[in-house]
Amino acid sequence: MHTIRPLIPLLLTAGILIGGNGLQGTFISLRGIEEGFSTSVIGLVGTGYFIGFVIGCVYVTKIMRAIGHIRTFSALAAIASAASIMMVLLIDPLSWFLMRLVQGICFAGLFAVVESWLNARVTNATRARTLSVYRFVDLGSVTAAQYMIPLFGVSGFDLFAIIAMALSLSLVPISFADKTSPEPPKEVKFDIRVLWSVSPLATVGCIVIGLSNSSFRSLGPIYSDGIGMSVTSIATFMSIGIFAGIVLQYPLGHYSDKLDRRFVMLFATLGATVAAGFLAFFAGDSQLANFIGIFLFGAFALPLYSLCSAHANDHAAPGQHALVSAGTLFFWSVGAVIGPLIASFLMDAFGPHALFSYVVVVFVFFAAYTIARIFLRDAVPAESRRMRFRSLLRTSTFFSKLATPPSEKDGG
Repeated sequence: MHTIRPLIPLLLTAGILIGGNGLQGTFISLRGIEEGFSTSVIGLVGTGYFIGFVIGCVYVTKIMRAIGHIRTFSALAAIASAASIMMVLLIDPLSWFLMRLVQGICFAGLFAVVESWLNARVTNATRARTLSVYRFVDLGSVTAAQYMIPLFGVSGFDLFAIIAMALSLSLVPISFADKTSPEPPKEVKFDIRVLWSVSPLATVGCIVIGLSNSSFRSLGPIYSDGIGMSVTSIATFMSIGIFAGIVLQYPLGHYSDKLDRRFVMLFATLGATVAAGFLAFFAGDSQLANFIGIFLFGAFALPLYSLCSAHANDHAAPGQHALVSAGTLFFWSVGAVIGPLIASFLMDAFGPHALFSYVVVVFVFFAAYTIARIFLRDAVPAESRRMRFRSLLRTSTFFSKLATPPSEKDGG
């Protein structure tokens, strides 16, 4: 435990940020319904966040190099907190879109600061333990945060204030971190041609995951509200889907390290397709059936990002792994910008179940493309792979570095 103790302030800060971000995503959708926004408008607001996230990923390293970790974090936390308050002061779609865009920029930067700081402080001896704690913090904070919604309700000022308070309080633990701020990180380059040249399948996969999984995160609350769930049940529905994502992460990762990784990706894609089809066409308004369906969907769909990243790294040349990490996050973000918007228009036109009908179509396309790539390109032998499977968060490019042991890094 003494080896983790110096990292506790950073992990506490990460927990507050991840929980606040997870709460905000669900809450904004439900509050939009209460304010009378259409599903397509709520989808557009969600798109604003992901546009901001792309911008933040591209520019945050420049800011960190210019003013350092703690000042970058302080500035972004203050701006994100102000944006949360502004959303309750100006309740209209354009203001919400702009504020969510600002928050997307800020959260991309905040996660980058925390994870690059962790990466600078972690040692090879503490890396696995730190990652385990970090994933527990991620899972626990997002799950617990969902239940703030039924506790305080979606009306009024309360949850906006709680989100703003969380962002402000995230400054406290990081202020007690090691007094020596780490060296500014090397600038993360975004060359979108690199990932495509390394692995077209991983590129398409990251876009597909953004199109589908971000639609669930943004519009899942609207789907569950549309089929008549209570606020508590909505929080449970979202929590189950998120929690399920860790259930098959390591079994799928284990077999992907031993087999042709594309077959495991295809298996996960088909599993997610069947689960989405069950939700779209068979679950109806049954709460139990929807809970079972979303558990299966999360279990198969959420590990796909990590599998795509591992597949891309199988084909990456020495020196390309940092660019691959940046590329997978960038293309996921591109899909996440478009996905909620398309799904929301379909839900407006055809009802809540159109969300998972849309996801079925997206995953069927990806399954077909995966099969085509299996025939077009030989597999990388397991013994020739430079990196093993890693369970990744889509928070910043620095998480990929944190998850990579030195022996597997470029040149290792």
